[in-house]
Amino acid sequence: MPYQRSRTGRIGPKTPKPPKVITPEQLAASGTEHGHQAALFCWAAIHFEVYPMLRYMFAIPNGGERNPIVAGKLKAEGVKRGVLDIFLPFPAVAPGVPRHFYNGLFVEMKIKPNKPTDEQNEFMEAMQKSGYQCTVCYSWIEAKDAIIGYVMGQPVFTFR
Repeated sequence: MPYQRSRTGRIGPKTPKPPKVITPEQLAASGTEHGHQAALFCWAAIHFEVYPMLRYMFAIPNGGERNPIVAGKLKAEGVKRGVLDIFLPFPAVAPGVPRHFYNGLFVEMKIKPNKPTDEQNEFMEAMQKSGYQCTVCYSWIEAKDAIIGYVMGQPVFTFR
């Protein structure tokens, strides 16, 4: 255990500092796609008791700058171009509808003025035909609202 000298000169155990609490707003303040996605997962960690299915939401590491060795390893492991950033593998149920109407939700995070690539549009179209909801969000707040709408059985905006 680390020790420190107190103001009175006594030596004793070091008092642990309380953990720093980081909010979604602080994470998103960078204005980057990474910052907004980290903010979304921070929000999800705080709210999984309200929305238990958030425990199963995960990121898909398809984009970003990588050195050639890491890129080669990820490609060998099955990483594919066009797959969206986030997946919530939880079926949505609309009120009054006796069956699930979506199998899961894919979210693509973008920063304006960026738009989905041709590969991402193709992926979204294929997933929607297969019973998945897909949406493109330009902030963590848009993504949060889309996810809440999805789990509450409300329509989610799709392509932009």
